[in-house]
Amino acid sequence: MTRESSLADIFQIGYYWETKILLTAVKLDLFTALKGRSLTVIEVADARKLNPRALELVMNALVAMRVLTKEEKLFTNTQVAERHLVQSSPEYVGHLLLLHDAEWSHWGKLEQTVKTGRSPVTQHVFETNPELGAHVLTVLDRIGQGSGQGLAKRVPIHGAGRILDVGGGAGTNAIAFCQENPELSATVFDLPQTLCVTQQHIERAGLGDRIHLQGGNFHVDPFEGPYDLALMSDILHYQDGKTNAALVKKVYDCLHEGGRLIIKDRFLDPAKTSPAWTTAFAVHILVNTECGECFTIQESCQWMDQAGFRVVEELEPRAMIQGTK
Repeated sequence: MTRESSLADIFQIGYYWETKILLTAVKLDLFTALKGRSLTVIEVADARKLNPRALELVMNALVAMRVLTKEEKLFTNTQVAERHLVQSSPEYVGHLLLLHDAEWSHWGKLEQTVKTGRSPVTQHVFETNPELGAHVLTVLDRIGQGSGQGLAKRVPIHGAGRILDVGGGAGTNAIAFCQENPELSATVFDLPQTLCVTQQHIERAGLGDRIHLQGGNFHVDPFEGPYDLALMSDILHYQDGKTNAALVKKVYDCLHEGGRLIIKDRFLDPAKTSPAWTTAFAVHILVNTECGECFTIQESCQWMDQAGFRVVEELEPRAMIQGTK
């Protein structure tokens, strides 16, 4: 049985203070200023050209949030801040947080969106700020490498020779599949500006001879092919259902007979009230994309049926489905 929220829970959910404090600290790059050392507020304020009185309030809050520590008048990064919030760290995730900060104003228009049904944006931030988008792709690639390798191990290849990764981003999954299956070659299809980042990751992995890049808009530009296996990972939620149904049909048409399409995404349950994180993510998609939404497994299976896939099955609950042509 689900526990009802208490009044304290309501207040905790309703206060967005800590979120904006952390995002502001990342934007001001306070954690890099503290890299490997302990500093006073004055020293950090001088380094970042900030107001000491206002900065101290923010840094004290970061101590309470367990992101910084404070001894006498000296502030120090916690281990997690030093590892993930210092720009020179190989595990820096600040660019992903900066993406959320860039979307802050969109969230402020949620009330208007609920009234009108129209998103406040017409372009994703990846299109309006390609530099930030490139940095975010790199962070997502690093975070997703483990899951990409896991996906490549879980999905049987069945002798497939060519794979198409639709909206493949930094090439995380294509790289993982080719590393796990030496006989496999892949094509990553994404926007040309995205593929500039993809190229770097593929070269670093030493797979330039096995992974081909095709730039374009996957809704209108033709796919090369035919392919034995196609992957659509975490792209459904950027479009509406009608557009996704057309994309599934387009992928179907570029597959060999017996070829398979695997769709991996953040799926809702049939009632669309869980998982909790995905229900909140659906609202995030509402205000930060022009027409995106989150879907159920059942809706995605229906697109596959309509496209002509003869066998459609759920490979992982609320996570992954497969259709066979």
